[in-house]
Amino acid sequence: MNDRPGLDLSAVVKAYDVRGLVPDQLDEELAGLFGVAFVETTGAGAIVTGHDMRPSSPALARAFARGAAGQGADVTEIGLCSTDELYFASGALHLPGAMFTASHNPARYNGIKLCRAGAAPIGQDTGLQAVRTLVERWASGGRPPAARRPTGSVTQRDMLADYAAHLLNLVDVRAVRPLRIVVDAGNGMSGLTVPAVFHDVPVEIVPLYFELDGTFPHHEANPLDPANIVDLRRVVRETRADLGLAFDGDADRCFVVDERGEAVTPSAITALIAARLLADHPGSTVLHNLITSRTVPEVVRELGGVPVRTRVGHSFIKAEMTRTGAVFGGEHSAHYYFRDFYNADTGMLAALHVVAALGSQPEPLSHLIERYQRHPASGEINTTVPDAGSALAAVRAHFTAHPEVTVDELDGLTVSTPAWWFNLRPSNTEPLLRLNVEAADTPTLTRTRDEVLALIRR
Repeated sequence: MNDRPGLDLSAVVKAYDVRGLVPDQLDEELAGLFGVAFVETTGAGAIVTGHDMRPSSPALARAFARGAAGQGADVTEIGLCSTDELYFASGALHLPGAMFTASHNPARYNGIKLCRAGAAPIGQDTGLQAVRTLVERWASGGRPPAARRPTGSVTQRDMLADYAAHLLNLVDVRAVRPLRIVVDAGNGMSGLTVPAVFHDVPVEIVPLYFELDGTFPHHEANPLDPANIVDLRRVVRETRADLGLAFDGDADRCFVVDERGEAVTPSAITALIAARLLADHPGSTVLHNLITSRTVPEVVRELGGVPVRTRVGHSFIKAEMTRTGAVFGGEHSAHYYFRDFYNADTGMLAALHVVAALGSQPEPLSHLIERYQRHPASGEINTTVPDAGSALAAVRAHFTAHPEVTVDELDGLTVSTPAWWFNLRPSNTEPLLRLNVEAADTPTLTRTRDEVLALIRR
């Protein structure tokens, strides 16, 4: 320890988690220091940890647990789990938590998602910056403080059955009509959690890549990339399935395809779930981030709910869930947040809502979802740029000259007119600008998209 003078973790500590290459940017020594800093920052007397199936995850999680226990915290290890199972454990046990995962990133990456007791988020402004500062100081020559308590215990506990039971108590899928569902686990953690959750549900699961393998031998575990759902779409069509589900590596996100093998946008899923929850909780608030379709606030208002627009990112959404008492929140990235799940995001609970909605009526999913897919959208378009700030300024200057334009900078740059809108955001992790465009019709969408891209690629 103390052999990394001038250590700078700015490339590893992101806006709302820790993520980097193993062992170049994150190793067991640093993981141990993160464990010490986590306990020091939260003052926790006990914590819960979990990890995904990446080759580096068990050792990093153990090192974190040793650091936390050495600082006097009792550690409950739930072992292999999805991120939303870790959030469940944090809520059910009322303990701060640490999940070792790099989500959909390639195998050499790993990271840590941290939360306070009850799955409350920890981001840059709510403790993560303080954790980073301590780890940098100690790794660069400082010394962690002496433990205020005796060394804590480290015990193991299996929470998978409790997690599955909790989800099934929230959505009744016992009476759904017989469905065939293709599930692409992408060799990620849903290969463990899907069998546990759907064990007694009256549906047929057609599994794809359920073997836990953090080297991702078949495709990246990022279902938002169309290249990664090619197999799912094909098998849905070949097996004449009713729908397909794809989860990312740590299974906190869920992506849906219909019976034709066509992708269903996360905005449409957000609107569908919002409609279900507003039927049970009339007048409730529903959150949607600023990149979701205009369909979402339209549907929420039509059903008597209160839509609230937020910036992108799970720590921001979770904080707004708490502040507003929202029953539900959805993001364009297929993160779905539920008040009844400790305000945390869970791809599995979203999947159960889709299954319940489809299985409780006779129509195919493509017909059911039509009412929630009203406006053509571009999807996310990423462009590498040498200077994101200059590109954003150029786009802003160009479009403020348009009639009927409104501009806001809640998160990146959002430019709107009654006929179209777009959002342009810099990536937190790469030299990219991320563009999302939606319009009243396809020609307007194409024209607006090309106009923005010409500016930023000039």
